[in-house]
Amino acid sequence: MTDVTAIDLSARAATMFQEVLRRTHLSSARDLGAVLAEEARAIGADALVLYVVDYEQKWLVPVPGPDAAAREVLSVQGTVAGRAFATSSIIEVELDGEPGRRLWLPLLDGTERLGALEITFLGPERSLPESVLTVCERYAHLGATLIATKSMYSDFFELARRRQPMTVASELLWELVPPLVLAADDFVLAALLEPCYDMGGDAFDYALNDGVLHLAVFDGMGHGLAAAGVTAFALSAYRHSRRKRLGPAASYAAVDRALFDAYPSMRFVTALIAELELSSGRLRWVSAGHPAPLLLRDGRLIKELDLTPAPPLGTGLAATAPAEGQESLEPGDMILLYTDGLSEARRPDGELFTVERLGEFIERQAAGGQPAPETLRRLRAAIIDRGEGSLRDDATALLVEWRRGSERSLLPQTV
Repeated sequence: MTDVTAIDLSARAATMFQEVLRRTHLSSARDLGAVLAEEARAIGADALVLYVVDYEQKWLVPVPGPDAAAREVLSVQGTVAGRAFATSSIIEVELDGEPGRRLWLPLLDGTERLGALEITFLGPERSLPESVLTVCERYAHLGATLIATKSMYSDFFELARRRQPMTVASELLWELVPPLVLAADDFVLAALLEPCYDMGGDAFDYALNDGVLHLAVFDGMGHGLAAAGVTAFALSAYRHSRRKRLGPAASYAAVDRALFDAYPSMRFVTALIAELELSSGRLRWVSAGHPAPLLLRDGRLIKELDLTPAPPLGTGLAATAPAEGQESLEPGDMILLYTDGLSEARRPDGELFTVERLGEFIERQAAGGQPAPETLRRLRAAIIDRGEGSLRDDATALLVEWRRGSERSLLPQTV
């Protein structure tokens, strides 16, 4: 591989990409691992294995393919593959017992982390040329895009990601919420939705339209399918109002009326609806009986964005338009929207996790330079896996960083 000229590599890479695109027109999701592995032979790869991350973002699961037979499920914590996933890094290691190099690359659909890619080159004893790393990174990007596309028509990757059964309520809500990560030049957004296999009534939504980032979190009354159903209705009504270009206050009124008309039995949803103007940092929001967002500046929690809440959505009790909060963000600011399942998680001693402890956790991650997606993955691990708290209710969060510069850390980089 190290003896391949730049011209040869360019020609081989072009053939590889062309053949993958040709073959995947009519291939199924199950074929993707084989197609990518077989066509990678064109650039001298001896083995290629796809790994998809599970719903809890704890495990990397190998996808069936010609080189995957001996591969095992890998932990995100404490493995080279997990490091590539968690840090969006390209990591090159020597093979054990024979000459060659192995690459671990993140599978990124945009900035959404779908898993990791393992590519093995037998023979080279020195580091692979930068040109080879670049081709492999682009190939991983294509692979992630194809996983996302094929998943629209098949349950294959969906089932691979599951480590335990999922409730009907969770099926409903996961089908509605957007990806867990979105980033652009001005911001990074990350989401958390737990317990991922047994949700009751929490959901989130966002959209980037004409320089405005629209945000919403919802918490339906009760638990289980009934709560999920009313939350799904509220989320759909919110999207309808957003696509009519209604602002937060007008969206509140529209969703409240739609829910009140559809659920005369008084099922309701608390919510927070917000808009962030990316050019100026102006944040506007309304609260429908929901916890106040948290504002972090210079990596420190400085305040809760309190305002008088309107009644929950679906009650029809609002006599006037809801109060609308406004805040001017500064570059580097972070905003956390969350449901009370996070702040009301119980610590081992029985005390509440609390808003203050939630803020302190994010402060520690910010001090360590962690971007929003990794901060929320670690928050989930701390509360659920390490036992720093236990969930008594659904827990949902949206963490937004405005002009913090962390979006570049979500792109593939060689370490």
